[in-house]
Amino acid sequence: MNFPRLIYLLLSACLFSPGSNAQDFSATVLPIHDVHLAVPGLQLEFGTGFCLNTPCTEVVTTYHFEAMAHPRAIAHVKIIQRFLATGPADDGAAPMRVAGSFSIALNASRDLAIYKLKTRLPARHGASFSLDELQLGQEVDIYAYPSENKLKLRKLLRFSGRFTGVSGRGLLAFDYEPFDGHRIRPGASGGIVVDHKSQQIVGVLNAMAEDGSPTAFAVPIQSLVDCVSKAEPETAQAVFSPPLTFVSTTLPDLYPKLEINRPAGLSFRSNESPAVQFLRHQAQALADSMENFIALQSVEWGSGNKRAAASADYEIRVLDGVQKFREYPHGKKLLRDLPFPPLNTAIVTGDEWAELPRMVAEEPRLRVEQMPDNSVGGQFIKVFRYRGDAEDGVCRWRSSVDWGFFTVNKDLTISCYGEVWTDKDTNILRMSEHYELACAWQNYQAVMTYGWLTRPGESARLIPASISSRAEHHGKTYWCRSQFSHYQVFSSEVRMTMK
Repeated sequence: MNFPRLIYLLLSACLFSPGSNAQDFSATVLPIHDVHLAVPGLQLEFGTGFCLNTPCTEVVTTYHFEAMAHPRAIAHVKIIQRFLATGPADDGAAPMRVAGSFSIALNASRDLAIYKLKTRLPARHGASFSLDELQLGQEVDIYAYPSENKLKLRKLLRFSGRFTGVSGRGLLAFDYEPFDGHRIRPGASGGIVVDHKSQQIVGVLNAMAEDGSPTAFAVPIQSLVDCVSKAEPETAQAVFSPPLTFVSTTLPDLYPKLEINRPAGLSFRSNESPAVQFLRHQAQALADSMENFIALQSVEWGSGNKRAAASADYEIRVLDGVQKFREYPHGKKLLRDLPFPPLNTAIVTGDEWAELPRMVAEEPRLRVEQMPDNSVGGQFIKVFRYRGDAEDGVCRWRSSVDWGFFTVNKDLTISCYGEVWTDKDTNILRMSEHYELACAWQNYQAVMTYGWLTRPGESARLIPASISSRAEHHGKTYWCRSQFSHYQVFSSEVRMTMK
């Protein structure tokens, strides 16, 4: 067991100020720029981009920004490959005025460029997309880094707008409201248009009305899907497939913790309802289905309400239920546990995503009971709660102190409780775990979510989607979050060498 622990929005200028983040989508949308020689001197090109995936190893912007700027790096991370959705030789390409009298030949409906980076952008991540047809009057939010003044910091601004139709060039048109006197201006190219209700990206901002009216235009997301599918099919599958799960790790438990009035003598599983018995069966099936796979585990560490203080990616390999890790993408050494980050105090998640289903399935000393059904995000869920006391020996906690030359580990057997959420067929979607600690660490809790992996020619199967844990140490909250992606699933009959 592992312990938890149509003027195109490009600005040419001679000065640049680094951008500052707004709250919404601040970890997804970012300012980009490049400097190059031009007459009469240095020239700076400003634009906006956003993370295509999680972890953020690819950034999307517009083709016309790429044609003007051709940046060499994004946020000091080298660009190693470029994918262009359009160009002068593209079908339907026509000259478009970009900056002043300068024009570029392109197909406006495919005005996209994708940059593949050498390493991930730290503390940044992608967002979800929607391919649903927009309705007239549908409310949206537009996020971008427009340039208001060459001497001021660029800020991520949000503009409220409504969908007004499709232009003759195949662009989505939106009327928007200026924000605090600000309009969408050059530098905003490559921003995102987000459906206000679902908070999913529906378009990539690329132009504004030539007459100065508050109208913006965006490339449809279908064009982005087509570009990514052609250039990187596996990335398209990971990014644009339906979300693995609708349940968020930030949602609290729905019911108070289970209290047990334990009679004297031995504890054993007795008089369990058919619903609880079937839950144990489903938990066993989930645990067994996760014994052989490879995935990318993206991890972030932090404290309080601050942004992540450290992040890393690991390839997780699970063979017959045994986990191994290696640093992604160039790590050679296989690790037994996730390493601690370079922080003075931190917690690291273990294999709760695997051990908790097995504990619910197999541990007779764990008390489980069904609670009234509920609804989360408009979807029906069944709710079960459980508890194990310290004398049951079902939950353990490890505290590690690193003295530089050696590490001291202290293992404790503690009381634990939590909830299991399932769909109407008792397929497990979320599990929580709380530890009752009597040490320097307090109020530990972890939430695991699971979702369906569907692939052509294969049966759908539940897989771990995310795990989030947090605990208090001397009055300060520390957290660790992980997301799983890029799955490779195989049977136990397939041999995999782990050197």
